[in-house]
Amino acid sequence: MDKASRLEKMLPNGKGLWIPIDHGLSDYPNPGLEDTETLIRELINAKVDVIVAQKGLVSHFSHLCQGTQTSMIIHLSASTRHGGDEASKKVLVGDASEILSRGGIGASAQVNMGTPGEAEMLEALGKVTTDSHHIGLPVLGMVYARGPNLNPVSGDKTQGVAQAARVAFEIGCDVAKTTWTGDSESFKQVTSAAPIPMLVAGGANTGDARSVLLMVEKAMDAGASGVCMGRQVFAHKYPLKMAMALRRIIHEGCSSTEAADEFDL
Repeated sequence: MDKASRLEKMLPNGKGLWIPIDHGLSDYPNPGLEDTETLIRELINAKVDVIVAQKGLVSHFSHLCQGTQTSMIIHLSASTRHGGDEASKKVLVGDASEILSRGGIGASAQVNMGTPGEAEMLEALGKVTTDSHHIGLPVLGMVYARGPNLNPVSGDKTQGVAQAARVAFEIGCDVAKTTWTGDSESFKQVTSAAPIPMLVAGGANTGDARSVLLMVEKAMDAGASGVCMGRQVFAHKYPLKMAMALRRIIHEGCSSTEAADEFDL
């Protein structure tokens, strides 16, 4: 399978329902991740396009995705809550060369823009895109505008979020994870910042499924290509229902109200 074929599998018709479940490395116990196999089976049943996870988890569970429309990509960045002043500084804990043999079809790495250690994180993401380029693997860039050193351009209504998306593109990522900026007008500046698919994050679980689904509907209308959303799904009381509702919005064009009503959310 070449890179274009991998991207088409990950983003059928250019749209993606991606669920990251890499959170257990940085924070554990983590609600919703206690029974990983059951969660993965539910996500596969919901026909999510991609599960993003750390390499050990992909090695252990990627066989569950065989013969399904769900793929796994390996998140190569890591840090834990115990890192003190450097807890937000991500380091690489893997290499693109091991992804296929572990059962993944793409790579992911993170940069916390504005955080001490930003330069090293940018260098690490650049290494991932270079190594992945040579072997035909797509790369997801999780570039977040956060941290005490964040210094948005004057007048930037996105407060650095558009630049974060641009960073992912310019450093060689094929897909960018981004954050909702609060309104459609400013979010359009994010989705127009780079000619690659933008997948909107969900943030911490709020328990308010309808608000999350409405945000996704608005993001799609403003140019997003889907979601890369973890806690709002796996920490939900009914992860399967939440994932299926998101699929209805992303791949079938349903309104958030229709999707929420259909799955009693």
